[in-house]
Amino acid sequence: MSPGSRGHDVTAVTEGSWRAYLADMGPSWIAGAIAAGPATMASLVTAGATFGYALLWIVLLSAVLGASAQYLAMRLGLLTEAGIVTIVERHLGEGWAWVLVIDAVLAAGLAQLVIMKSVADISATVTGVDARIWGVGWAVILALGLAGRGYRFVELLAKLLVTAVVVAFLASLFVVPIDPAGAAAGLVPRIPAGVDGAIVAAGILGGAVHITLITMHSYTMRARGWTARDYGLATFDVGASMLVAFGVYSLAIFLVAAAALHSPDVTAGELTAVSAAQALGPLVGSSARWLFLLGLWGAAVSTLGGNTVVPPYLIADKLGWGTDVSDGRYRALLAAVALLSGLGAFLGGVFFPLLVLVLAFGLVGTPFAIAVVLYLLNSDAVPERNSTLANLGGVVLLAVTAILAGNFVGSQALPELGDPIPTFVAAFAAALGAATLVLIGTYVRESFRGAAAR
Repeated sequence: MSPGSRGHDVTAVTEGSWRAYLADMGPSWIAGAIAAGPATMASLVTAGATFGYALLWIVLLSAVLGASAQYLAMRLGLLTEAGIVTIVERHLGEGWAWVLVIDAVLAAGLAQLVIMKSVADISATVTGVDARIWGVGWAVILALGLAGRGYRFVELLAKLLVTAVVVAFLASLFVVPIDPAGAAAGLVPRIPAGVDGAIVAAGILGGAVHITLITMHSYTMRARGWTARDYGLATFDVGASMLVAFGVYSLAIFLVAAAALHSPDVTAGELTAVSAAQALGPLVGSSARWLFLLGLWGAAVSTLGGNTVVPPYLIADKLGWGTDVSDGRYRALLAAVALLSGLGAFLGGVFFPLLVLVLAFGLVGTPFAIAVVLYLLNSDAVPERNSTLANLGGVVLLAVTAILAGNFVGSQALPELGDPIPTFVAAFAAALGAATLVLIGTYVRESFRGAAAR
């Protein structure tokens, strides 16, 4: 019996009460924990401090598009009841599966190193202990926690820390004076200040719509044993975590930053976590520095746990291993990724601007993942193809991410070709852009053939 042929409507929230949904939700909160991480916080604080309310429109758009991306990923995972890499290999071929794995692992791996640097640096600021010692310590804790308890450990951590961080920043809105006229002007779409504005805008959207979030969702749902019968619960899970919790988180941080930190003297590349925290002091009291750093620390720890599982999920699925800790090979891979992340504490530079760049880089690989999901949801891979509305949302998602990613590459990487990192980013973007176009062309060709055959 196919997943979609069990007598259930798999197009909307149709079963169960909201109380039952609240008790049972979970997988999308791991995606939400990664989205509501220090990189997103850095992007939002940088946007508000540097450009005031000008990027409010993209903050709101990021929550809507983030929920849309997770909904499409959720739909694919439930209707196929398999990991995304398996589905791609089965219906598109091994080459496409490897492209997806490489794309996601590079984005998640780079993010892991910078997030660990963030956790270690914040821990050092709070305690006075060397950040490198903290990095090694956090890597060991992460390895023991994930390899020992697996998925449930990540989910519980995500729910607790995301909720705490959302409440903390929402509360701050009551003591920071918001300018309604300035906020209303920020609803008009525009990218301010050229290169810096493009990077920050890409960073904000990259926090919500990221290849790691899209590719991990099928595995976290499988870890909970969800099937097509749980469609209503899974839809509620996406809405509660990405649209509501993440949306409130993003809006609260951005408005606080725009109201309290905006200054002509602030530049996107020079803002640090400590300077942002100290600037809040006159408005929210002498404890602002510690509250801000603890909020950033909580977001970083929750993201670190969620992001760690992404490369092991994809690699294990591609190699035909199990994707839970009952498979010793997966457990060893999970522990190895956790331990290697400790190297992030040895990176140089200030982590705040690095986080923004990491999200922008991840956004470069995201349009390909969206194209893959849309292709599969409109193919024989699923028993019930996408509705027109779902496809329209997916196309908008693909277009917006592609435009912002292209804007980032054009303004940041292309002008500095010859330097190793910009050259790599440009080559990475070109390869994935070509793969996306080929995939779209393949779908169009197959659709015309199918129509001609009918």
